[in-house]
Amino acid sequence: MKKLLALLLTGCMMAATLVGCGAKTEAVADADAEVAVEETAEVASDLAYVQEKGVLVVGITDFAPMDYKDEAGEWIGFDADMAKGFAEKLGVEVEFVEIDWDNKILELDGKTVDCIWNGMTLTDEVKAAMDCSNAYCNNAQVVIVPAEKAADYQTVESLEGLAFAVEAGSAGEAEVTALGLNCTPVKAQSDALMEVAAGTSDAAVIDSLMAAAMVGEGTGYADLTYTVGLNSEEYGVGFRKGSDLVAELNAYFVESYAAGTMQTCAETYGVVAALVEQK
Repeated sequence: MKKLLALLLTGCMMAATLVGCGAKTEAVADADAEVAVEETAEVASDLAYVQEKGVLVVGITDFAPMDYKDEAGEWIGFDADMAKGFAEKLGVEVEFVEIDWDNKILELDGKTVDCIWNGMTLTDEVKAAMDCSNAYCNNAQVVIVPAEKAADYQTVESLEGLAFAVEAGSAGEAEVTALGLNCTPVKAQSDALMEVAAGTSDAAVIDSLMAAAMVGEGTGYADLTYTVGLNSEEYGVGFRKGSDLVAELNAYFVESYAAGTMQTCAETYGVVAALVEQK
């Protein structure tokens, strides 16, 4: 009889344990499911997140003619003006935050900024790390040298032995590195120009759009010029992975191009806008 009671008690305890484990497993599963739903909601609600806080934070660098300050200290430029229009469409304010370009992915993923909108070349690295808009502008990386030495540097082969200044994390740095040329990374493309102007670097590689606005006769760098084009590329705007703001911006690009406002803005800053078809 004692053995029978012991067996019965053991069976009850095992059953209770199994029930308890089952309840705990269900609770854990429910908690995991809740977390998964929250994470999905977070990814799917980037638009709602921006609208709820009432501001679109745009990561930029000082990069004429895309993003730069006027005499009053306000950010203007083709990208800056288009970002203002997009924020207005979303019903929010816009805030521009200068970032270290080499840390743009960290800034975006850490939600310091909501997008990277600064003449950003759509490289494989960028497209792997962000969800990007359709291309809205064509560009190239060009070599900047003192005007008096331009005749000596008209081919890629002639560049060997030069010391280049390039923006860290930029398409220009990637091109120079791929060619096996000597380069020193600096914080911004404008710093690369200053290096050449000061004679501390032999040459720089920057975006052709910036070169057209800042180098040559009538500019702040009249003694510099651009020679060799190293590639052709496209600009896009980067958002966090899974962001629903990508579709919103693509639609805005199509609408503004159709209305002519995109072209008008481009002409103001000497930029050629590309026709962007919505994905």
